[in-house]
Amino acid sequence: MENVRVRFAPSPTGYLHIGGLRTALYNYLFARNNKGKFILRIEDTDRTRYVEGAIENLINSLEWAGIDIDEGVVMEDGKITQKGEYGPYIQSERLDIYKKYVDELIENGYAYYCFCSKERLDEVREEQKIKGLIPKYDGFCRNIPIEEAKKRIANGEEYVVRLKLPLNKDIKFYDIVRGNITINTDDIDDQVLLKSDGYPTYHLAVVVDDHLMNITHIVRGEEWLASAPKHVFLYEAFGWEVPEYVHLPTVLNKDRKKLSKRQGDVSVEDFRESGYLPEGLINYLALVGWSPEGNEEILSMEDLIEQFSFERVSKTGGIFDKNKLNWVNGHYIRKSSTERITDLAIPYLIESGYITEEDVENRYDWINTMVSTVQESLSTIKEVPDKVDIFFGKEVELENEEVLEVLKGEQVPTLFAALREELDSVEELDEEFSKRLMKKIQKKTGIKGKNLFMPVRSALTGNLHGPELADVIYVLGKQNILKRIDYIEENYLK
Repeated sequence: MENVRVRFAPSPTGYLHIGGLRTALYNYLFARNNKGKFILRIEDTDRTRYVEGAIENLINSLEWAGIDIDEGVVMEDGKITQKGEYGPYIQSERLDIYKKYVDELIENGYAYYCFCSKERLDEVREEQKIKGLIPKYDGFCRNIPIEEAKKRIANGEEYVVRLKLPLNKDIKFYDIVRGNITINTDDIDDQVLLKSDGYPTYHLAVVVDDHLMNITHIVRGEEWLASAPKHVFLYEAFGWEVPEYVHLPTVLNKDRKKLSKRQGDVSVEDFRESGYLPEGLINYLALVGWSPEGNEEILSMEDLIEQFSFERVSKTGGIFDKNKLNWVNGHYIRKSSTERITDLAIPYLIESGYITEEDVENRYDWINTMVSTVQESLSTIKEVPDKVDIFFGKEVELENEEVLEVLKGEQVPTLFAALREELDSVEELDEEFSKRLMKKIQKKTGIKGKNLFMPVRSALTGNLHGPELADVIYVLGKQNILKRIDYIEENYLK
């Protein structure tokens, strides 16, 4: 495909929603699959919803997710900047451009000045609702002569500019996901194109920008499908070529409703803070609404780029299943180095009070070993404190009756005595000593195999199975082991 250019064009209204990330991802995968360009444009013409710091957050979220921006709004040395030859890429910096095109539409009879007050518009809509009609503008100002309109403007009257759609005309366009679409203009509103504050609405700005920035494919959420005919009409009014349209299905929760804050995590930031890895989230999110030709479920960014096409995007909403995400994320945690998982887990461990900044400085190996003992069982990094809870405190909870049976073995008193004696011979346990400890006890007592390992593991963790015993011994440390043996003897073996 020749010179594919796609854009992700969010509004800076807060954090990046997970549905927005998927839209960005599909744009990015399509661009990379076709050796094209991925552009980030900021649509900030609705000044009432603008949130300070939102642009930085958007860019950070995309970067964290592994989506590289080729052109548009980027961060360099911690500052927002713009790169590319089609700028500015922030809509509020393009107001003169929109004004020029609005004037052109008015001159050519495709738009008109409207002086209706909010009160009048509300009344019209109320009346239409009562009559069971689709609420829309009634065309009251459609036929005001331009000269008269200009006089009223010169006299200081407030106005907006509206699109002048022809009556009863079928607008047709093709959508790669949905096929051929036809909508009659009688079912569409004369959309406001320029607001009374001089800012364009989305409908005007998006068409002008996509044309001037040479966008070849418009990839966005299906909530914009109803607006597409107005956009197609605008392209035709300007005499411009219409880009390809791709309207993506919505990301839904398991009740088939749009994901919302009330059900928990919805922003990329939320998922990041909940301990998801970028590659886990991206891999899973790609599959919410798209499927590869094979049945693979684990796909790296490279795999996704290679296999992605809009032909395999579903027409219906994709269900976001947290359990499936956890499974995919767990796979990437197991594949990661323990050092990476440890570094990501440290803030959670500090917050839980299990380690201090000083431990990070002086006992990194110990923290790393502790995390390694639970890495296999994690779905998210945030679970680390709960999982390592077994290493803190003197109390041991026995998993079941079988554990108690093992602890009541006749060799256990001898075993515990030997364990105490070995521990008394050192100040503190290092990794080497922890690895050799069980061998020393075996030599001293002649007890071996299950009779040796199972009671020690049961006394230290309350379970018959689990991480490497040498790691458990090292992580627990001398004092904790002694306290736990005392606790077991006092509470279970008397």
